[in-house]
Amino acid sequence: MRLPWKKDEDTAVGDADATVTTEEAVDSAPAKGSAYTEGKGRPTPSRRDAEGRKRGPVAPPPTTRSEARARRKELRTSLSREDKQKLNAERRTQRQVQREKMMEGDERYLMPRDKGPVRRYARDLVDSRRNFAGLFMPFAIVLIVVMFLPAIAVYANIVLLVFVVFMAIDAVILGRLVNRRVRERYPDSADPGFRLGWYSFTRAMQLRKMRAPKPQVSAGDAV
Repeated sequence: MRLPWKKDEDTAVGDADATVTTEEAVDSAPAKGSAYTEGKGRPTPSRRDAEGRKRGPVAPPPTTRSEARARRKELRTSLSREDKQKLNAERRTQRQVQREKMMEGDERYLMPRDKGPVRRYARDLVDSRRNFAGLFMPFAIVLIVVMFLPAIAVYANIVLLVFVVFMAIDAVILGRLVNRRVRERYPDSADPGFRLGWYSFTRAMQLRKMRAPKPQVSAGDAV
C-alpha cells in the first residue's frame, strides 16, 4: 500500500537525479570561449580558386594577329611604367633563352622548316662538308669593292659569271648528295628532293658562324 508521502519523496529523488545528470553533462562539455565560431560545413576555398572567381573567366587566346596586337596595346595602356619595364625585361629574357635553345638545336624552339630528324641530318651533311657556296658572301664583299676600281671593274662581270657557274655546279652536287644520303637513312621521308636540296644549298651559302641552328659537327667529320 502506497502512502501519500512516498510520492513526494520519489519526485524529489527524481528531480535530484535529473539535476546531477544535467550538471555532469555541463561539466563534461568542452569549454568554449566567447570567440568560438561554429564550422561552416564546407571546405575553405584555395587562394587560386578565390582569385579565379574574383577575376572572372579567362579570355580565350587571340585567333588573329590583329586581335593579338589589340590585346597587347590594351595591356600596355593599363600597366604602369614600372610594370611595363618589368614586362619588357621578362620578354627580352624569354626571347634570349628561346634564341639560345634554338641555336643549340632544341626541337621545341626551332622554326618549322628546321624541325625533324631529316632536316637535322641534312644540316649535319652540309656542315661536315666544305662547300664552294660558302664563299659567296666574302666574294660579294670583294666584288663590291672591285666595282669602285675602274681599272679592274671590267673583269668583275667575267669573274662573277665564273663564280656563279662553279657555285651552281657545287649546289647540284650537294643536293644530289643530301638526297641520296637522306633516302638511305630515312627511306620513308616525305621531303621532296628539290625542297631538301634547296634547304641544304641555302644553308651552305651562309658563313659557318652565322648558321642557325649552330653546326653540331665539324668540317670533315663523318656523318
